[in-house]
Amino acid sequence: MIKIYKILFFNLIIISTLISISAMSWFSAWMGLEMNLLAILPLMKNSNNKNSAEASIKYFIVQAMASSCLLFFLILFSNIYPLNYIFNLNLLPSMVINSTLLLKMGVAPFHFWLPEVVSGLSWKMVFIILTWQKIAPMILLSYYMKSSSFFSVIIILSSLVGGIQGMNQVCLRKIMAYSSINHMGWMICSLLSSLNLWFYYFCIYSLTNFNVLVMFHQFRMYQLNHLSKIFPLNKNLKFMFMLNFLSLGGLPPFIGFFPKWMTIYFLITFNYYTLCFFIVILTLPTLFFYLRISLLSFTISSSESLSIPKIYTQNSFYFYLNICLLSGMPLCFMLSNSI
Repeated sequence: MIKIYKILFFNLIIISTLISISAMSWFSAWMGLEMNLLAILPLMKNSNNKNSAEASIKYFIVQAMASSCLLFFLILFSNIYPLNYIFNLNLLPSMVINSTLLLKMGVAPFHFWLPEVVSGLSWKMVFIILTWQKIAPMILLSYYMKSSSFFSVIIILSSLVGGIQGMNQVCLRKIMAYSSINHMGWMICSLLSSLNLWFYYFCIYSLTNFNVLVMFHQFRMYQLNHLSKIFPLNKNLKFMFMLNFLSLGGLPPFIGFFPKWMTIYFLITFNYYTLCFFIVILTLPTLFFYLRISLLSFTISSSESLSIPKIYTQNSFYFYLNICLLSGMPLCFMLSNSI
């Protein structure tokens, strides 16, 4: 049963994000970010999870620190630059403000809080933290894409951290957190090219992430060894699970390949050859732990069932979502003309 206060705070999260991305001034954007923070904290607390209180406190401290720094520098720079030019700051002020937004998103090298916070939350809150909470800071970040060298360093660090540190994890929530850090590097790459490309990338990543996290939530999987204990019950389920992880890794012909392919195309078009080389090479470690999870779940057993799992028979929405995500490449090629 959904409690009334949860509906209220979920609506406030949506409204606060819309306030931030549609704000005409930085103060309005900052106010939307603060409303978003206050709305999500009550939802993070879970009486069935002893670690949720610690995770919510960590999240509050980091987000409050980032918001305080953002407000301080906005007030400081507004005294130096006219208010009409607050969106057209010089290189150094824009880098400082970008750093506060990167801290709110958990992008490397400001990622220290994200795996620790995510590891103490439920799968529902993990999905919100890794997807919806990135929208407002990312849109605000697009206003200050002045220094390509600064963002190139951020992108390379995100790809490196997300791949290398994710390889050593056995906690599925931390693995998804480091996967998100790697994908955030790709999203910033897409922002350097086009806001429309970022929108397509974010939507495809969110839907694929939703598909994977729904399976984790339904079967209460939190560690790698849980995969081998649960998935041998059904071939169809673990096959669908493996394909979703391969799509999340960006392998063709799955739909997750499309945004990475378009990002690489635009990077080469704008002569970011070095950045393109490094982000492709540093993404390979993430493919390693995607394949490790896929192969770990894909074990053969004579006791497996050939029927469609209950999660799909009870609610066909998940089944059709899987089909769309795994066979949506033709639609993506049609959409590529509008980017």
